[in-house]
Amino acid sequence: MAVEPLNVDMETADLIEEAGGEAFTLCYQCGVCISACPWNLVRKFDIRRMIHQARLGLFDVVGEDWWFCTTCRACAQRCPHEVEIINIMRALRRITVELGVGPVPDPIKATMSRILAAGNPLGEPSEKRGGWAKDLDVDTFTEAKELLYFSCCVPAYDPKVRRVARSLVGIFKKAQVDFGILGSLESCCGESVRKAGNEDLFQRLAKSNIDAFKEHGVSKVVVSSPHCYHTFKNEYPELGGDFEIIHYTQYLAGLIKEGRLHFNKELNKKVAYHDPCYLGRHNSIYDEPRAVLGGIPGVQLIELPNCRENSLCCGGGGGRIWTETEKGERFSDLRLEQAIEVGAEILATSCPYCILNFDDSVLTMDKADVIEIKEISELALEALQ
Repeated sequence: MAVEPLNVDMETADLIEEAGGEAFTLCYQCGVCISACPWNLVRKFDIRRMIHQARLGLFDVVGEDWWFCTTCRACAQRCPHEVEIINIMRALRRITVELGVGPVPDPIKATMSRILAAGNPLGEPSEKRGGWAKDLDVDTFTEAKELLYFSCCVPAYDPKVRRVARSLVGIFKKAQVDFGILGSLESCCGESVRKAGNEDLFQRLAKSNIDAFKEHGVSKVVVSSPHCYHTFKNEYPELGGDFEIIHYTQYLAGLIKEGRLHFNKELNKKVAYHDPCYLGRHNSIYDEPRAVLGGIPGVQLIELPNCRENSLCCGGGGGRIWTETEKGERFSDLRLEQAIEVGAEILATSCPYCILNFDDSVLTMDKADVIEIKEISELALEALQ
């Protein structure tokens, strides 16, 4: 018996394309994305089915499923038709947010409201943004400075991750880097906001940062977060924000090569490095973090089973860092187990989101006496003492 062809809702397809999902109609339902997606290590997550249902306009049927996507890009990297599935997910979320055609998770709604009101996902007053550096004698950025350091909202406001920014400042000072910060003039970079579908809020945040950078004569920006790096480098230019953007691991690798950074303390630790999705798969930065770790005396660098372009997502991208993931479905737990299995004493990374998730996994899995979670900047500063 002949099978009738499915009728694609072209009005929906056009709307998705306008919202940023130009690749939507390129998907030919091969299913490679399903095998690539880390969600299918812990639960069923059928990307192919979701795209097909969205084509038919069945947003309510999909429900909250497409809010699970961490935008890790493992699917797009392996797609034989080079479909940028992240753009499809972003477009579907944008339609959901702007047109109200499907459910938006409550934590996403609440975070969006805080960012809209205060310019950061924690809802803290903007005047407190530079508080992490209060006792570090950090200058306000001026045009005469070598670079602007942009800490990211998480290290700026979350006491659990403040060590990321503070460690890097310690390194800058020892290397005599001429830098400054803008403090209360900074806003959330907006990367996760855009991936969560709120394009209007993203553009508002981007314009605020671009205006602040231009007004103060910023030309070079060093960032701690791969998410800030990605959006400043790849998305701000379309809105007029053309600056030199450097992830701090790139900058530290450069300082080491130039002879401006000398480590003088042996750490004598087995360290496994986790490649953050937005530093690795999204931006192909793999060697510089390893160069920094490899330059620290006594560090024995161990590669994890899934590394470089095949790295296992921590679970924090695409706005997931703002939501709660059920125990048993956390990628960070799997990553911690991998690090322990290869004999690592320290699991190191270079992303504040990864640090948050790994720290949480250490606590919930009761592994604090087995392995430590460290940011590369922490290890580098310790080796400079």
